[in-house]
Amino acid sequence: MVPATAETTNTSPDPAIWIVVPAYNEAAHLDATLASLTARFTNIVVIDDGSTDDTWRLARRHPVWRIRHPFNCGQGAAIQTGLEFAVARQADVIVTFDADGQHSAEDVERLVEPILRGEVDVVLGSRFLGRAIDMPRSRWLVLKMGVLFTRLTARIHVTDTHNGLRALSRQAARRIRISQHGMAHASEILQEIRGCGFTWREVPVTIRYFAGSTAKGQSSWNSLRIVARLLMGRMVR
Repeated sequence: MVPATAETTNTSPDPAIWIVVPAYNEAAHLDATLASLTARFTNIVVIDDGSTDDTWRLARRHPVWRIRHPFNCGQGAAIQTGLEFAVARQADVIVTFDADGQHSAEDVERLVEPILRGEVDVVLGSRFLGRAIDMPRSRWLVLKMGVLFTRLTARIHVTDTHNGLRALSRQAARRIRISQHGMAHASEILQEIRGCGFTWREVPVTIRYFAGSTAKGQSSWNSLRIVARLLMGRMVR
């Protein structure tokens, strides 16, 4: 785990469902994101990945666990920190949830139910089975290319590759190891699911696009770099 500091104003002992929220310079959206989550769930951990804005200060306004990376390590590293933290606190199901306002807290229950019922190990959110509100055409094309790449390389037949809304059983969270610290972690997690033999399912979720979230998303060039990193990772293993 990346060296970090942790604190909380949340003292709930409920271990069942944990929400991991990686955040890097998300001051514009974090308040609304955490308000929507804390209205429904108790165990939430925000990983401030070396933000230089008010992300840490805003996180302290909410009854959540807070972990702070001393410098920016990448979203994959932030999620790995959150998974390890939640597992150490006896989480039964762990949900990863982006801080940028694109995800809906209402979708979390749909994600965790198949795991709580013991039907699968992992549940993946899919905007292509659900709704993608105001998604730019260029983003649609990049995401579809990512789906094709994942099906060819990881041989896992998903409909949505780079969706940060997912749920993992305790067993899956303990065994999945994220070595791609940047955005390539999303494809790496899918490779880990198949490599570990975990059962999985996709469920429909809603993703909302707006100017700020689009600007922070994946460009076509960055997507190509992600592919290159994944291919290099497979070659050196």
